[in-house]
Amino acid sequence: MSAAVTAPPCHGRPSPLNPNSTRATPSCSAAKPNAVSTTRRHIANLDRLLVKPPPLPLPVQHRKAPAEAPGDGEATPDDRSSRGGLLNALNLSTLLPFTRKPAVDEMSPRSLAYMQRLLTLSPRMSPKGSIAGEWRRYHGEGGWEGLLDPLDDNLRRELLRYGDFVQAAYTAFHSMPSAAEHGQHRTLVLPDRSYRPTRSLFASSSLTIPPWAQRRSAPGWLTQRTSFVGYVAVCDNEREVRRMGRRDIAIVLRGTATCPEWAENLRASLVPLQGDDASSSAPKVAKGFLSLYRTPGNHVPSLSAAIVEEVKRLVELYKGEELSITIVGHSLGASLALLAADELSACLDAGTERRPPPIAVVSFGGPKTGNRAFAERLRRERGVSVLRVVNVGDVVTRVPAPIAREGYAHAGGAELRLHSRDSPCLRPDAGPACCHDLEAYLHLLDGFTGSGRPFRADASRSVARLLAYQRPSVKRAYVERARVLGFEPASPRTATANGACADGQYGYLGSPT
Repeated sequence: MSAAVTAPPCHGRPSPLNPNSTRATPSCSAAKPNAVSTTRRHIANLDRLLVKPPPLPLPVQHRKAPAEAPGDGEATPDDRSSRGGLLNALNLSTLLPFTRKPAVDEMSPRSLAYMQRLLTLSPRMSPKGSIAGEWRRYHGEGGWEGLLDPLDDNLRRELLRYGDFVQAAYTAFHSMPSAAEHGQHRTLVLPDRSYRPTRSLFASSSLTIPPWAQRRSAPGWLTQRTSFVGYVAVCDNEREVRRMGRRDIAIVLRGTATCPEWAENLRASLVPLQGDDASSSAPKVAKGFLSLYRTPGNHVPSLSAAIVEEVKRLVELYKGEELSITIVGHSLGASLALLAADELSACLDAGTERRPPPIAVVSFGGPKTGNRAFAERLRRERGVSVLRVVNVGDVVTRVPAPIAREGYAHAGGAELRLHSRDSPCLRPDAGPACCHDLEAYLHLLDGFTGSGRPFRADASRSVARLLAYQRPSVKRAYVERARVLGFEPASPRTATANGACADGQYGYLGSPT
């Protein structure tokens, strides 16, 4: 319940949800500030917060006609230079220019009054509310009914935490990608210290990149067959266990990063999960995903074996406690998460008298993984709860395409739909790379309140990572103002070379042990 807000009787003032609009009484509802005055007011407020002499005002470009002024969809030299790099998400807009639509880059509808706070590098988590009494509902029992639209505040916080866990997996990989070949354990510091990593996970491809396809200038890790792909963690903070109502085991899986992983993504033919059962009613999944999940490396077990072994160990270790298993992944990791959920539910349910822990999958930008029989088995036989977080503009969530020969289907469950155009920071013509980027997902999730509702006024997630990784898709007003304020985020290449992500909240610590 929120208290009603009454505007002053004679003066309209900008709404915290949309400063370009005004809240006023009927007697003064006709008074609307123009865009220039609104922009200047926000900038002046921002400078006051910084407690420093105001810099020279930014030039205001007056456009005489659309044909005479360069479109704001044009990239600046800095924007174009930041598009490159294989470590970034795939930028299909450079390959498919027709996917970028011309749009007017205007000042954010969200107040810039807390721009400085959004550029800070320290985490600002929303207040924790106890979910102990309804933890099964928050973990997917009932399909998250009544929690997604409008989005429940407690659920938003849980989802953001799991998303940050995946960011930690990306950061750990890029900090020392070549160290994964021998399966060395990674020392991780997670953004939520309530969880403790217990095992590093590695995925191996059954494919080998031929020598003629390898470039001398390319780093060796780019073509290595085995790579660090994620980790298992457990909540070992007793206070947090009481707040959540159970002890949570998290399995975290990143998306595609190496050439063999990209090659496996292209092996889209459906193959049966069990033996030689090739009937049309048999559960089937993409050949490449199954290969990454079940292929052992030269020095490490398969991803499948490692996950099952570690989860069984933790379930036995905390025997007698209320447990849950949450598997979270982005892109490729989302498909691997479904495979892990299918196998774990069968392994934990077999040969045990105790009720196995409930299993939930949180998928960020995941593609279709298998056929309809696989999706039905997950939901009906395995009892796995699946929550798909989807950006409407993300093409990866729609592959393989419906016209494909194989009968692909998304895993059944709940869907939380986001849209880049709802963000006050992102350009309305944000390209496919931004729409699939995990940080963009988390930014949209932090501000989502419900379908057709404005971006959350008190959203406090830092935009530092958006500026570092998706600067071409951030509105120019934010980029230019960040420069004037002296904020220059580290480039993705520099951040990963230094073994830390852009916001410095977490990362890889030291050498593998």
